[in-house]
Amino acid sequence: MERGNARRDGQDHGPDHGRDHANVRRRAAPALLALGLALGPALGPALGHPAGAGWVAPLVAQTPVQAPAQTPGQTPFEVSEASIPELQEALSSGRVTSAQLVDAYLDRIAAYDLAGPRLNAIVRVHPEAREQAERLDAERAAGQVRGPLHGIPILLKDNYDTFDMPTTGSTLALAGSVPPDDAFQVRKLREAGAIILAKTNLHELAAGITSISSLGGQTLNPYDPARNPGGSSGGTGAAVAASFGAVGWGSDTCGSIRIPSSVHNLVGLRPTKGLSSIDGIVPLSHTQDTGGPLARSVVDLALALDATIGADAADPATAAMEGRPPIEFAASLDAGALEGARIGALETWLSDSGAEAPVTAAVRAGLDAMVAAGAEVVEVTIPEMDSLVARTSVIGHEFALDLVAYLESVGGTPVASLADIVALGLHSEQLDGTFRRRSQPGGRDEAAYAEALERQSALREAIVAFMDEERLDAMAYPTLRRDPALIGSPPVGGTCQLAAHSGLPAISAPAGFTRTGMPTGIELIGRPFDDARLVSLAYALERAIEPRRAPPRTPALVDGRAPDPLRFSVAGDGGWAGRPAVPRLTGSFSLDLPRGALRYVISTAGVGPADVHAIVLQRRGSGTRPNAVVHRLSGPGLASAEGTLPLSAAALADLLDGRLELALYTADRPLGAVRLALTPEG
Repeated sequence: MERGNARRDGQDHGPDHGRDHANVRRRAAPALLALGLALGPALGPALGHPAGAGWVAPLVAQTPVQAPAQTPGQTPFEVSEASIPELQEALSSGRVTSAQLVDAYLDRIAAYDLAGPRLNAIVRVHPEAREQAERLDAERAAGQVRGPLHGIPILLKDNYDTFDMPTTGSTLALAGSVPPDDAFQVRKLREAGAIILAKTNLHELAAGITSISSLGGQTLNPYDPARNPGGSSGGTGAAVAASFGAVGWGSDTCGSIRIPSSVHNLVGLRPTKGLSSIDGIVPLSHTQDTGGPLARSVVDLALALDATIGADAADPATAAMEGRPPIEFAASLDAGALEGARIGALETWLSDSGAEAPVTAAVRAGLDAMVAAGAEVVEVTIPEMDSLVARTSVIGHEFALDLVAYLESVGGTPVASLADIVALGLHSEQLDGTFRRRSQPGGRDEAAYAEALERQSALREAIVAFMDEERLDAMAYPTLRRDPALIGSPPVGGTCQLAAHSGLPAISAPAGFTRTGMPTGIELIGRPFDDARLVSLAYALERAIEPRRAPPRTPALVDGRAPDPLRFSVAGDGGWAGRPAVPRLTGSFSLDLPRGALRYVISTAGVGPADVHAIVLQRRGSGTRPNAVVHRLSGPGLASAEGTLPLSAAALADLLDGRLELALYTADRPLGAVRLALTPEG
């Protein structure tokens, strides 16, 4: 495998041989508190006008100013949910320095990756992240701003080569492996002035979609830590959703960017094969591998893509870009992109029954929003789609051989093959069957491999021909047809193969949330190198539905730490005052947001224990009657209750939105004696 030459920029970065992020000593600046910053003038024109590159210019042309230390009375800058343009405006205006941004993101990692919900999304922090930031602050002070990513802390999936820290694929076998140079996209990020803040966990060697590994362990989903974070870029997805960095890079061989984007309320593009170089990304399948960003907004995605796409002699697939006009994502964003667009809703993957119904409902709401924005949405079915997709994956044919070639190119690794990893037990037990099957001796079945490649070409031609025949700008379907599975249960409902096996571009954009409280995504697939058009369609959808909702378990920090538990209380008689045997219900609550845990102490008066049927938390209905019981707090004969409840994503959202009530049921009033709305303060 040919490797590109790393660009060092004259900087002396000593390699880090296994230093864990838990042990990195952070030079903590005062935590940044206030939530958000009004959209700066650099982004304003883009939000009100269609395509045009002019709105990007202010990001790179403003007179640079070195930010002073925080002064009394000055509103601090909050990194949680901050966009790249917002960060850049704060840097250029002097409100914050890049070094302070690094401190703020590291505070969030300490609060929520190592404590609180313990997301376990970060494998290690770059030991010189702050030094990188200080150098870039000095450049800004000297009048040099490289572009929109200058001084912006970003995250890398730990299968992107970095010459100055290990690249492990989250396998114990490569825990100390430092490559000789940067991956192509990493090199371009450094050139753009991005700060490599940390490496994120992934499903070991990217060979799955639940993000568990022998080196990184199990990553959790910040919306509900009991549920799957997707994969293989699950660490990047969880970290970006929790604002551990401004934006993060992943790789997609069959859904590994799109699936984590879907389950983390993010946007992610699997680019046309050849649009971005995979040189220096630990391979799973060189034919299907692609790399790119996951972001909280389409604007951030576009800026990140613009910085990292391009032809690369070390990746032959990028030769497909020769003779094509440059693709400019940020300049192509158009809030009116859906006007007149014809979208094919893939009926095969839009089931309105069973376990798929909640996701389908959210996706159909997204399609309705497209119609309201001027699109024509038509139901379509690709003829013989199952037959077309069958036997088109080449991962099993390429994985073991590609990994050998990569390890040879790195040199000095303690293992030379997948077979070595298996023989030495340097892998997660959950990957044992997959790794053993794919490391069997005897070589590759060349005839079956050739057939799979031919079938991929046929699939690509069939999809494009179908879209031409139906006059479609894109086809739409759920990124995942079901809510993310509980950790430990097998994930089901994937749709990744349509784009991954055809090489066509596909973007997962947030469609909102299902009734379980989990995010879900709508995927748009397009023609070869129609990537910017897909991103613009996603931008128009984002403007139409504003789907982004931060995980409540990773709120803004207070003085560099997670906020104190939210305390609130309720008391009342349910309107029975003046009547005989008035029941009364009193409850005090403490909500630990990061852990999603509700501590409660509840008592009753005016009713004897023998007359109590139950005390429950109940979802409020639209009328006078409540919806179903969410949690039973006490049962018959118990006039008080005390304990701690772990809340699901849906229950936590209902509580924070004021949709839960405390209810008392008694023998005298079996249909409800007292109902008190729970409204957390703040």
